[in-house]
Amino acid sequence: MLCALMAPSLWARGPAQKPLRIYFVDVEGGQATLFITPAGQSLLIDTGWPGNDSRDAKRIAMVAKAEGLAKIDYVLITHFHVDHVGGVPQLAEQIPIGTFIDHGENRETDNADTVNGYNAYQKLLASGKYEHIVARPGDKLPIKGIDATVVTGDGNIIDKPLPGAGGENAACQKSEERPADKTENLRSLGTYFTFGKVKLIDLGDLTWDKEMQLMCPVNKIGNVDVYIVSHHGWMQSGSPALVDGIHPQIAIMDNGAKKGGSPSSWDVIHKTPGLEALWQLHYSEEGASAHNTPEEFIANVNGPDKGNYLKLTAWPDGRYEVFNARTGLSKQYKVR
Repeated sequence: MLCALMAPSLWARGPAQKPLRIYFVDVEGGQATLFITPAGQSLLIDTGWPGNDSRDAKRIAMVAKAEGLAKIDYVLITHFHVDHVGGVPQLAEQIPIGTFIDHGENRETDNADTVNGYNAYQKLLASGKYEHIVARPGDKLPIKGIDATVVTGDGNIIDKPLPGAGGENAACQKSEERPADKTENLRSLGTYFTFGKVKLIDLGDLTWDKEMQLMCPVNKIGNVDVYIVSHHGWMQSGSPALVDGIHPQIAIMDNGAKKGGSPSSWDVIHKTPGLEALWQLHYSEEGASAHNTPEEFIANVNGPDKGNYLKLTAWPDGRYEVFNARTGLSKQYKVR
């Protein structure tokens, strides 16, 4: 695995361009997405679960250290559910962290796991060892080497469309209205990234109702190349208004074997016009044979979990590739 982490891409040979590297670390149904910019800065989105002998923290730290990182510059917590914030204390024991970014206060006070995860995170912040940013929609994150714009946070969305967006979204007609979510999910801190010609979006666990506000009747995001699938591909998120509206070239789903990859959500992604590939961190047991992508696009197939990751490498001229640590194979793309 370490050799695979450090192996250079043959496709990168040619004009001297420093790439953006993104690791989708297997935290078994949580999220842990590590960005390493050409400027040498790092951003981790979420930290996975607590417990399990620090399994998730160790997997994140292994990838970071294999990439030569002495610390993680920024850790962005999309929201305070345990599969996203729970691994923070254990990660801080594995590798130094510079700055934490979040949406503000926890509002879900009737869920013990959420309260405990949030309190453990607050205890770490109170130590005074870390910088802390509360990000709002419209803010630019201070990460060198990539442009990162906050588009959702604490239940709010950007006031106006991103540059190049703002058209009417025909996919809204295919998405029913749903009741407002009452959990931390709708407060997810969502970020739109651009790196040269490559555009990506990560909305955490943003729910269907908030997606509709973001995308209807006007599409405030526009098209993206890489859709980091919302909510692990769970049925509570991933409306046609969002997925068809952003018109992704590829999608990457950080699901677990027993969490995420709902058949209805998988269908929306699979059927979105123009999609070239859906990559999954795990084979979804819920999806079974009819609702899983081909095995070449799955990092961890059915059976014992091996902790394999997916890696996306992007160049500013619009080339990018996805590497599967299980198979050792890459697939190349060029932005449309």
